Amino acid sequence: MRMQDRVVLVTGGAAGIGRATALRFAEEGAKVVICDVNEALGQETVKLLGPQAAFYKINVTNRAEVQTWIEAVIEKYGRIDVMINNAGILRDGQLIKFKEGQLLGQMAEADFDQVISVNLKGVFNCTQAVAPVMARQHGGVILNASSIVGLDGNFGQTNYVATKAGVIGMTKVWSRELGKFGIRVNAIAPGFISTEMIASMPEKVIEGMKARTPLGRMGEPRDIANAYLFLASDEASFITGETLRVDGGIVVGT
Repeated sequence: MRMQDRVVLVTGGAAGIGRATALRFAEEGAKVVICDVNEALGQETVKLLGPQAAFYKINVTNRAEVQTWIEAVIEKYGRIDVMINNAGILRDGQLIKFKEGQLLGQMAEADFDQVISVNLKGVFNCTQAVAPVMARQHGGVILNASSIVGLDGNFGQTNYVATKAGVIGMTKVWSRELGKFGIRVNAIAPGFISTEMIASMPEKVIEGMKARTPLGRMGEPRDIANAYLFLASDEASFITGETLRVDGGIVVGT
C-alpha cells in the first residue's frame, strides 16, 4: 500500500495507459481522481476505483477548465500528492509526400496544432495549475507522459515527436524550478504498448514493432502503470528530472 491515502490525479484516465495507471494506484491505496473528455468511459472507469475516487470531464487544453478542476479537487480532498499528465492524442502524417517532382500531400496544420495543444500545452496547463498547490504543501510528484519517439524520432510523426520531446525538456526545467519546494518531476517514455490506439494499426505494423523489440512482445498498460507507481513512491525519493524508458529494449526503425 505504497500510496495509502495519497491523492493522485491522472489525466486521460478513462482508457488505455491512463486507466491502467488509475487502477494500479487504487490497488496501492490511493484516492484516485481521473479526468478525460470521454464522459462515458470516465464514469465506467471511476466505478472500478473505489468509493473515494472521482471523475471529472475536463479538456486539458482549456486552462480555465483545468484550474477549476484543480480547485474542485482541493476542496474535496484537501491536497494533491501526485499529478500524472497522461492525456495525449495521435494525428500522424508525413511532413510532405513528394514524388516525381510533385507535392502530393503534407501534414495538415490543424493536425499539428491539435497534437501540440493536447500533448504539450495540456501538460503545461495541468502542471502550472497544480504546482502552487504542491509548493504550499512542501511536496508532491509530477509525472509526464513522453515516448521513446521523443528520444529517437519516428517516421510520420512530426507533431507527436515534437510534443514528446518537448515534454522531456519541460520535465528537466520543472525539476530544477520546483525542487526547492520538495516537488519531484519525472517523465516516462513508453515503447509500443497494447492500447486501443495501437489496436487500430494494421497487423503487419504491429508484428514489425514486436520484431524490433528484444523482449519479443508489446508492452502492456500495466507495465507503464508500474513505472509511474515506482516514480511516485518514496522509493524514488532521490530521482527527479529523469526520463525512464519502458520499451522492452526497442530500436525504433526508419
